[in-house]
Amino acid sequence: MLLFESWYYLVRAGESEYESSGIINTNPVTKTSMDNGLSEIGKKQTVKAALALKSMGACEGNCWIWPSITQRAYQAAEIIAAVNGVGRSHIVPEYSFLDARGLGAYEGKELDSVSEIYASDSLSPNIKPPPIDDGTPNESVQDVFVRVTQLMSILETQYSQDTVIIVSPDSDNLSVLQAGIVGLELRRHRDLAYGPGEVRYIDSSSVPTYKQPPSAVYKCLNPPNCN
Repeated sequence: MLLFESWYYLVRAGESEYESSGIINTNPVTKTSMDNGLSEIGKKQTVKAALALKSMGACEGNCWIWPSITQRAYQAAEIIAAVNGVGRSHIVPEYSFLDARGLGAYEGKELDSVSEIYASDSLSPNIKPPPIDDGTPNESVQDVFVRVTQLMSILETQYSQDTVIIVSPDSDNLSVLQAGIVGLELRRHRDLAYGPGEVRYIDSSSVPTYKQPPSAVYKCLNPPNCN
């Protein structure tokens, strides 16, 4: 279970143009492309997220917005800032730790095929998607956990006792991070999946440790007799 001194809101950017077309796009080379920007639906989803943050009082104190430099996430940050009265100097673009999870050989496939990746995730957080030679990373859940943990270390050092809004281009960065915060097994991060434009307040001091069901913690003490 990860513990932090600051207050965090986790936001998934709204739907991108690629997502609206049902296509997987995780190659970091294209992350600043306009095709990676918000779709019309994604813009509406992001406005709702910004209004939700306002109603939650996210930026009533000292507030920082940390978006991925990925086009849709940065566009989402600008919308959030405008609605919540946050100056551009408090938008801090993140260049690598918040990249969308690299899905390797699934790049360019139909969006529905991510179910195969999550099936592998549920077996082990160390299973990577098949590689590809176009520069798209093939990241396991553990790979994602390492970089989001590094991100949180930076934020805790620089913004202790401040509020930080993290804007990710995808769900996996956030679900893996939240799993680490609440103590959920990383292979079950999909249980905490974020929809486009979804916002969650994360205060690790008030989040109870996730309690696994009995089936997940059962141990056989006298194999092979495990009645």
